[in-house]
Amino acid sequence: MSTLDRVRVLVLPLLEEAGLELYDLQLDDGVLHVLVDREGGADIGTISKVARAITRALDEHEPIDGDYGLEVSTPGLERPLRTPAHFRGAIGADVKVKTLPQVDGDRRLEGTLAAADDDGCPLTAADGRRRTLSDDELERARTVFVWGPVHDRKAKARP
Repeated sequence: MSTLDRVRVLVLPLLEEAGLELYDLQLDDGVLHVLVDREGGADIGTISKVARAITRALDEHEPIDGDYGLEVSTPGLERPLRTPAHFRGAIGADVKVKTLPQVDGDRRLEGTLAAADDDGCPLTAADGRRRTLSDDELERARTVFVWGPVHDRKAKARP
């Protein structure tokens, strides 16, 4: 069982008890990132409480070798997209993606996520062009927060 799998086993029951869902779990550069969410958003009190519970569980079971920091937060308004479930949850949203250097075409793309499945995600750019990227072509992806109602953006964009 991998380190993240061991952590996931410890964290999931604690999140469930707090009424939270696990959005993402990563261990990068000595920091364990636990991204949590729930319908309507997660408040700071709940996040603080669950962070303390996670700290106790990690200290007790020691699933991670060596020193590390812990960060418990929500994914935020501009959510990282790393898994097929993340992409499926963002269908219809504005997204920005950066492809890997060896992928042909523009490396930085912005558009609307038209669909998503285990094989990739088609994006529709503002100019109407469509490009489908597979998961193994992406360096990173995230949703883009757009201020104001959609109808206001369209009205401002008209000549």
